[in-house]
Amino acid sequence: MANASQNKSLINSSTSKPIVWTIAGSDSGGGAGIQADLATIVDLDCHPCTLITAITAQNTVAVTRVASVSEQDFTAQLDALLADLAPSVIKIGLLTEQSQVSAIANMLAKVNSKESKTKTVPVILDPVMVASCGDALASSLDFSPLKGLITLITPNQHELARLVDDNYRPLLQLNHSKLSQTEQDALTLSRLLDCHVLVTGGDALTGEQIGSETTNSTSKAQDVYVTRFVAGASVDHNDKTFVLSSPMLDGSNNHGTGCTLSSAVACFLAHGLVLHDAVVLAKAYVNKGLANGYAKGAGKGCLARTGWPNDLTLMPSVDLLNQSMPTVEFAELPQVMDVYPVVDDIKLLESLCRAGCNTVQLRLKSQALPNTDAYDVEQQSFEKQIIRAVRIGRETNSQVFINDHWQLALKHGAFGVHLGQEDVATADLEALANAGVALGLSSHSYFEIQLAHQLHPSYIATGHIFATQTKKMPSAPQGLIQLARYSELLNPHYQTLAIGGINQANLDEVSATQVASIAVVSAITKAADPIEAFKRLRDDWLAGKTVIGAKRLAKDLSDAS
Repeated sequence: MANASQNKSLINSSTSKPIVWTIAGSDSGGGAGIQADLATIVDLDCHPCTLITAITAQNTVAVTRVASVSEQDFTAQLDALLADLAPSVIKIGLLTEQSQVSAIANMLAKVNSKESKTKTVPVILDPVMVASCGDALASSLDFSPLKGLITLITPNQHELARLVDDNYRPLLQLNHSKLSQTEQDALTLSRLLDCHVLVTGGDALTGEQIGSETTNSTSKAQDVYVTRFVAGASVDHNDKTFVLSSPMLDGSNNHGTGCTLSSAVACFLAHGLVLHDAVVLAKAYVNKGLANGYAKGAGKGCLARTGWPNDLTLMPSVDLLNQSMPTVEFAELPQVMDVYPVVDDIKLLESLCRAGCNTVQLRLKSQALPNTDAYDVEQQSFEKQIIRAVRIGRETNSQVFINDHWQLALKHGAFGVHLGQEDVATADLEALANAGVALGLSSHSYFEIQLAHQLHPSYIATGHIFATQTKKMPSAPQGLIQLARYSELLNPHYQTLAIGGINQANLDEVSATQVASIAVVSAITKAADPIEAFKRLRDDWLAGKTVIGAKRLAKDLSDAS
């Protein structure tokens, strides 16, 4: 088995840093613009390439001059990078001339054309208009040439008001009378530019209602996130408007916040994450940067660069607009799950429990059409199996989870229920929590981890880690590096659980990620002798954990001395 230090080396084992372009102005004070972008891109393990749009004379107190680079110089930079350093993602910041907008639009149209041999390049636009000190940086530009060419635009509320004025607001034809002006304008901007929108709320307009709370709250900064279709994400999260809420942190060292946020989103996309994940991670990155910000001059200081986010408390909460989540909290599990079989056979479940398996899941999937006689017969069979599973769990002191069928689990006093996130909206979570039923939730991304965390379940399952044939998944396999990062994020708060394609052959690699437990399906259900397969997996897993724990303790003692 691998030792504990391999968790960090596994995370940092990438041999190829993705290229991220930043198209922005130079900040002579070093806190924003190209300088902030470079610091962020390097900190998040990407390779930065720069296209300078303007030279600014500024410090922490004032901007004294903004000088655009010539159209010839700007185009020369563009051509040079296109010829040799193709981007994984492009971040756009300060633009000072309409000719720059046009040149970028022409370039993006070529890069992302159907004839292009490269894959579509995501583009993040931070429409910089005013510096943190309040000085104007650029006159109003027409961004319409970028319609359909950018992935996400990240205005703050003041910039949003400039981008969507009374000339454009009538374009929102739908009945959104319950929405705030910010929410309506965000939807309008999404339609105008045919892209996702993230309106940052750290500089929120006083007293405006966002969702169910006001933005001048002393405890939260709120952002409006308008989504369209996101490939690889859950269909339940497409074409939705979310409110992202973060702790309201000290704003005295916030120079370059917008630049840092947008370049962080670009970096996380460059590492292969879907947009929803990139957004919540970028918010966590900015939150930690603000919490550790520092001042070098007489004015506002800048953000610290703190590496890949690993603090769950700094992740933003995610709420569907005008839809409140139940306030629930589920009990911690009394036993560590270790090796957690997922089976669809009640006889196998009983054999596993009597062989010493302390946690197992009964997954019964319907094969009959609803509202038919066959379906009714099937449900009666399911109920009998669930009753038996509950009894077996009690007799063997095993943590038996029922997948999906929460009503029957609740009715018959099951130890636990496991739900996919698509089932959370229809389940009575308060009834389950009040009955003392343990809850396990599936997650396939950082975005879904955060949604699960807000319900305080007993455990959060992450996956699928490797390719699996047991279930068709919209998301790509998460892989070992991502599992290591999930474990680092979740271990202080939950028993962590990995699922998807885990077997005897990859047990060592999975153990090196520091995940606490593994869920297995085919490795047991398709084995010639499922009970022997379980025992071997459990023995090897526990032996590996003991080795890792001993080496970790030895290292801690060595460091302490």
